[in-house]
Amino acid sequence: MLYNKDLTYRELYQQGCRELAAAGTDEAQTDARLLLEWCCGTDRNTLLAHGDRRVSDEEYRRYQACLAERARHIPLQYITGEQDFMGLTYEVNEKVLIPRQDTEVLVEEVMRHLHDGMRILDLCTGSGCILVSLLRYSNDCTGVAADLSREALEVARRNAARILGADAAREQIDYCEGDLFDALEHNDRFDIIVSNPPYIKTDVIETLMPEVRDHEPRMALDGQEDGLFFYRKIIAQAGAFLTGGGMLFVEIGYDQGEEVSRLMREADYHDVEVVRDFAGLDRVVYGGKYV
Repeated sequence: MLYNKDLTYRELYQQGCRELAAAGTDEAQTDARLLLEWCCGTDRNTLLAHGDRRVSDEEYRRYQACLAERARHIPLQYITGEQDFMGLTYEVNEKVLIPRQDTEVLVEEVMRHLHDGMRILDLCTGSGCILVSLLRYSNDCTGVAADLSREALEVARRNAARILGADAAREQIDYCEGDLFDALEHNDRFDIIVSNPPYIKTDVIETLMPEVRDHEPRMALDGQEDGLFFYRKIIAQAGAFLTGGGMLFVEIGYDQGEEVSRLMREADYHDVEVVRDFAGLDRVVYGGKYV
């Protein structure tokens, strides 16, 4: 497409809407606006109040490149490299899952039970959004971020430094690369263990939106045949790493509340609860453990 030197901000936005709609992307208008704001360093008011301003050659080229990526169903967050979560802005790339609003329910539920000075383990940490948010909104807590992916841990490190500050991040967080508890020292203990593990059934992954299926890390999605593989491992092993009276919190799929809560009760967790998300769907299961 040739560049029109007289193109306005509003006209470029309208062009973006048409291109993304033609590509079959969801929320084409919203994505076209957000990408334009990111490319131009503007905000939502610009389209309303200054839609007739001219765009520069560089803004135009940058926007066209972003539209082309979004039209290939690359998630908007991977294009901009960031996502807001718990009122904080996190770096994301294709090595980590994009933080979602549903996971804020998990963080908020942990915060209800989190006290100053507690030690937290975040299994399958990904971008680090769960642990970093908990540390950002608490006092004198420390934690361990564990993940099988070295690349994910590097993203988590950068997010911790970005949000907590480099010095605080070094003092508050340790990073462990490995498969769940295998990454930890056997004598390590935590007041809270939290995890958003892979929980999608393997045969369901191919039915997901292309943004998820083709671009988000498969290892962070695949919960194997019945979606419960990682819950079984975490629930069976977590007790050995909890302090007396410590608690385990996990995010779940909307149809997994009954099964996961049963697994926790069978493993002698007490006061097991299922928490619903903003849509009224089961989203979090937690319980305590007398060790």
